[in-house]
Amino acid sequence: MKILFWVPYPTFGASNRYRVEQYLPYLETVGIGYSVHPFWTKRAYGILYEKGHYLRKVVAFLYGTILRLLDILLINRYDAIFIHREAYPIGGAVFETILSILRKRIIFDFDDAIFLHTSSDANNFVDKLKRPDKIKTILRKSKHVITGNRYLSEFALNYNNSVAIVPTSVDTNKFYPHRINKNNEIVIGWMGSSTTVNFLDDTKDVFILLLKQFVNLRLKIIGGKFSLGAYKGVINKRWCLDEEIADLKSFDIGIMPILDNDWSKGKCGFKAILCMSMGIPCVCSDIGANRDIIIDGVNGFLAKTKEEWVNKLSFLITNPKIRYNMGLAGRMTVEEKYSVKVNAPIILQIIKSVCNII
Repeated sequence: MKILFWVPYPTFGASNRYRVEQYLPYLETVGIGYSVHPFWTKRAYGILYEKGHYLRKVVAFLYGTILRLLDILLINRYDAIFIHREAYPIGGAVFETILSILRKRIIFDFDDAIFLHTSSDANNFVDKLKRPDKIKTILRKSKHVITGNRYLSEFALNYNNSVAIVPTSVDTNKFYPHRINKNNEIVIGWMGSSTTVNFLDDTKDVFILLLKQFVNLRLKIIGGKFSLGAYKGVINKRWCLDEEIADLKSFDIGIMPILDNDWSKGKCGFKAILCMSMGIPCVCSDIGANRDIIIDGVNGFLAKTKEEWVNKLSFLITNPKIRYNMGLAGRMTVEEKYSVKVNAPIILQIIKSVCNII
């Protein structure tokens, strides 16, 4: 059995790195062959969410299109096609429709509310070329659908009866708690990208109050640029795959503020899961999948109002023992529900059922 994985990004894209690539070693051990074909190359991904570079982006887009067409010519090599998010970044479900005509089995996986219209600030010019409504067609043409949370699953069930929830998971052998000695500094950390850093804007007042109150506090932002104006204590650092774990080690407390809207309901709480896997206690917005992941006051904190954000972060800042115990509880939650060890066999079973293998 051999599976073709169509993913949008190279390994540097967190979405397919955690929802596809980390399962591949397990699939290989049970005899499943595979090919992983990203649409965007590593070089293209490096500029994709930067403003400008239009000619380079067009060339990269044409190159990705050619590769997808070549895949169609060789599609009979594969028993099933696993599509993460979409096969093609613009237009309708053209490639998925071709696969359907060729009677190829499709497994469709998505971890965001990609059926809603959205785009990055750097690529607003492609807005009119996107067709988020195509997700309904992809769902109908898929043999099986995998979603990252209940909200996405409820949407998918309107168009396909074979839907499974597989949360975005962590390799707990790679990500695990580390104790490091620091000079009395407390670091509140956030890890994301330039497309999600704006979620921090509504909590600016929270961070300002905390930085005024605690002179040993630092706010560390990995993967996006964030400023509190004249207030010191904010550290911005470029995300780097090789430094991801080291950056997480530097966090004492993780945060995941998100906006209260339909797009946020599609978020799968992975920022929290990643921190929890490292034994880092988190404070997260009381929205969507975060409510399924976090038991408030046990393995993390949920916050709705600015007052709750301030109070719960202050509580963790001033109580190192609580931080430690809550971090351990979070780690246990990840091991039980959000680990590769737990969810890889589920992915395998879906692939086997789609390919009619018992």
